[in-house]
Amino acid sequence: MEAVLWYVLTGTRGGPNRVRLLQAINERPRNANQFAEALDLDYTTIRHHLEVLIDNGMVRKSGGDYGAVYLTTEQVDHHWETVETISEQVE
Repeated sequence: MEAVLWYVLTGTRGGPNRVRLLQAINERPRNANQFAEALDLDYTTIRHHLEVLIDNGMVRKSGGDYGAVYLTTEQVDHHWETVETISEQVE
């Protein structure tokens, strides 16, 4: 999981926004609209980054498609120290 975290959060163009989104999810699970508003990003941008995080096993959805709430996975929770290290380097 650590290699995936480093790649998805630092090795790709959207890494800094994904770090911000992952931190926001960890802070408080919300739906895509709420994240878009909280992070001042376009809704489609948020949806794109959520899908990347889901595809890489970092985030999971709770509830149906409309209004689904996003949460970090147990794997990410277990490696949260790595996420913090990455966020310090990205900022």
